[in-house]
Amino acid sequence: MNKFSRFQLPIHSIRPRGERLIEVYSIKLQRRVQCFGELAYQLWVLLETNPKIESFCERPGSFEIGSGKRLADFWTLENSQEEFLLIKRSSLDLIVCSTASDIPIRIITLSDLAASRFWINNWQRFLPLLVTYREHMSPSILRSIVKFIKEPTQLSRIEREFVTGDRRPRQICLQK
Repeated sequence: MNKFSRFQLPIHSIRPRGERLIEVYSIKLQRRVQCFGELAYQLWVLLETNPKIESFCERPGSFEIGSGKRLADFWTLENSQEEFLLIKRSSLDLIVCSTASDIPIRIITLSDLAASRFWINNWQRFLPLLVTYREHMSPSILRSIVKFIKEPTQLSRIEREFVTGDRRPRQICLQK
């Protein structure tokens, strides 16, 4: 992001025992992001693909919870409003925390992530393509596509509208 944000890099932390390390490239942040576990990865997909989120950072800091500390999963910036996101990993997970910061804390439940299951599944297949071909997409064609899409549109319709190269149907010539 060109705009300066308070949290630009995660704090150094050890991966929790039993959690998978999932590394992804964020087009929005222009850097690699490390997600500790599937739930953090799913939340990253939602943040990366939400056009309202201007910036975010994984593991920006920790909070006092009861007698211990809890690492925030993400920090987000949306419409100049900051927020910390904590994933409530189980129904037994009681999250009551206080922070000296003026940034509000939002609890993300398993049902929040489950409600976005189709969105997450679609985007986790599409994001690697965007990352791979990001250098081949011109800003002008991206603006044209955004201008073209005014409502939910089938991908095949967008592809037909913005096809480049030879538009004529191919004819097969058989030689005798």
